[in-house]
Amino acid sequence: MMIRNDLERIDGVGGKLSKKILDNVGGEENLINIVEERDLEKLSSIEGISQRKAIQIMNSLLDNPQEKFLKSDRARVLYDEIISKILEFSNTSYSRNRVQLLSPTTDVDFINSHLDFVMGAKDKIQYLPIDTLKGLMKNLGKPVEVKGTYDPSKVILVESSEDGDYLTDLGLNKYYPILVASNSPLFADEIRSYELIYYVYSEGFLDFGDMGNLVMINRESQVYEIVPDIILDYFKVNIDLFDKVYQIRQILGLDSVCGDIKPLINDLDNFENNSVNIGESVLSIKQDMDEELKNSIKNVDIGGDEVLDLLNNDLPPKIEKIFEAIISKGREKLLELTQIDFDPYIKKYPIEIDENELERVEQEQQNIKENKLYDKKISIAQELATIKEKAEEELNETLKFDYEFTLGSFAYTYNLNKPQISENLKIKQAINLNLALKNNIQKINYNLTPKENIALLTGANSGGKTTLLETIGQISIMTQMGLPIAAEEAEIKILDEIYYFSKGRSLDAGAFESFLNVFMPIATDNTEKLVLLDELEGITELEAAVKIISSFIEMLKETKSYAIIVTHMAKELSRYTDVRIDGIEAKGLDENYNLIVDRTPKMNTLARSTPELILKRIYENSNGKLKEVYGEILKKF
Repeated sequence: MMIRNDLERIDGVGGKLSKKILDNVGGEENLINIVEERDLEKLSSIEGISQRKAIQIMNSLLDNPQEKFLKSDRARVLYDEIISKILEFSNTSYSRNRVQLLSPTTDVDFINSHLDFVMGAKDKIQYLPIDTLKGLMKNLGKPVEVKGTYDPSKVILVESSEDGDYLTDLGLNKYYPILVASNSPLFADEIRSYELIYYVYSEGFLDFGDMGNLVMINRESQVYEIVPDIILDYFKVNIDLFDKVYQIRQILGLDSVCGDIKPLINDLDNFENNSVNIGESVLSIKQDMDEELKNSIKNVDIGGDEVLDLLNNDLPPKIEKIFEAIISKGREKLLELTQIDFDPYIKKYPIEIDENELERVEQEQQNIKENKLYDKKISIAQELATIKEKAEEELNETLKFDYEFTLGSFAYTYNLNKPQISENLKIKQAINLNLALKNNIQKINYNLTPKENIALLTGANSGGKTTLLETIGQISIMTQMGLPIAAEEAEIKILDEIYYFSKGRSLDAGAFESFLNVFMPIATDNTEKLVLLDELEGITELEAAVKIISSFIEMLKETKSYAIIVTHMAKELSRYTDVRIDGIEAKGLDENYNLIVDRTPKMNTLARSTPELILKRIYENSNGKLKEVYGEILKKF
């Protein structure tokens, strides 16, 4: 697809930046994948490459001929406005990047294929809950990569430095310290200080006796079977992302493995949090027992012999019995709370807690819990590992769907329709995109054919001539972008270039030379083009301008190009060239002198100018001598 030289030949890239790009993405093969995936973010994330530069590079590598087709500043403005309107419907950076890479092309197969794609998206959109989908897809993106949380209370034990290096290369040292087994007599005591030991064995020759906090794992196990947190943390951090994918696919009627992720993570969270604090339970029951002992002993009558027993540090039988009953009940309650049968209470008042016994049980239970939790994590990690690739695939499909959703929403909202590729330029019931969402806007019809490929467009100021040029420019550009257009029907010729020059040129010494340097090459090269000219008569004095523009028209007539020229010199130009003159007719003026206009041009009609209409209105409202004067002036129009 491309080589380093292709990158270096892009304007503003060169050898140095080319090398930087390839180094950052990991070589030419990765760059090819980035281009094929339209992954603009990867390029724009490289230091020194702006979003605009990334688009330029990507377009060049994709051979998107935007610069070849859009040959004037005003044409590029039209293109940018189209892109901007589409981006209003985008929800993700993926679709925004894809939209910004849409470019006009002469590839008819691509145009037709993309048109069908967008029209299919438009049809799909109208049956979907658009607002709900927009909410779910808003800021949907790539999964967050997890760096890992280091836990020094646990350790990975290996048999050799080679094993340690292997696990370090896998990145497991980001989670736990890695220790190589030693013959030192102090090593066993050091190992026992850790809450949990993951013995990753190759040979399995190390013997630590009956150590409750030891887990044995084969070195050949999957990474997530050694440290399940690698995959668990990934899904915990991205749980909302995959849940959105699941909801979106449900709406679209698609199966999804992403629906399994949240229940699995919640199951693990419940398991981790579903544990009783043994120390708190022991203390709480002790306090209850102390209160019960206090109240029970108050009601006991003690004889002389029993007092002597107390002096001899023996409990009288009556009190002994009370103690045994209350402690026995306390143990039963402790067993019920903790599911552990042990006796941490010493028969004294207040009752004392056997801290050694409590510590022993807590350590024992911590070992059991860690082992069970590890088994639980392994089990869930294995389930998640089986669906990880599919879940990421579904995420990528959902991101790609946003591109479809964006274009479909754009086409649906603006009521766009598929144009037909033809040798003609015909539009029926067309509307400018900037007016398409407003009410009561007149739609227009217009056409050019190979036999009548040039037209002069006349009409009153503010009558809609510029709007018509913009509309035709939009339709031409959008068609060659593979987009439906704002017209009920259209036949559009695929052209090599589009030129659109807006009014505003002043009569100065440089205007005439500029016209010759810019416009004459347009008329003389072999490309097929659309030329839209908006009131350029100010290039020089009237007679010279007429001769030059008429010569320009005559040359264009002999090509397969199309041109529409807005002018107030139609009468003058018709003396030098046989060209169709169309007019946007103003029916008149309202009471406030605002034009009442039929915005669909009439073929072969020279439309009246604004001054003529104003003069006519004044004439009608005058009388006497003034009316005669205004009538004589009108005869000159």
